[in-house]
Amino acid sequence: MIKEAENGIILGFRISPNASKNEFIKNGDEIKIKITAPPVDGKANKFLIKFLSDTFKVPKTYITLVKGETSKDKIISFNNISKEKIEEIKSFVNSLK
Repeated sequence: MIKEAENGIILGFRISPNASKNEFIKNGDEIKIKITAPPVDGKANKFLIKFLSDTFKVPKTYITLVKGETSKDKIISFNNISKEKIEEIKSFVNSLK
């Protein structure tokens, strides 16, 4: 799921912690993100935000976990980003195979 917001973008996806490597996978309309962090004491959520920050070159403070604190299904909001960055993120997600 990709939605544009007032000054950002919202992404919905499924997370898979304890993976052997960090990667994005697209399965039909679903986006899956595999991360190496364990789902213990919020480590996976913190790592996920760092991973998204590094991948899209956006400050971690611009990324918010909106929904899915303890679920594999997450909704993440990227705030205060430019239209160019929104298009870059959308293009990246749409290019996933």
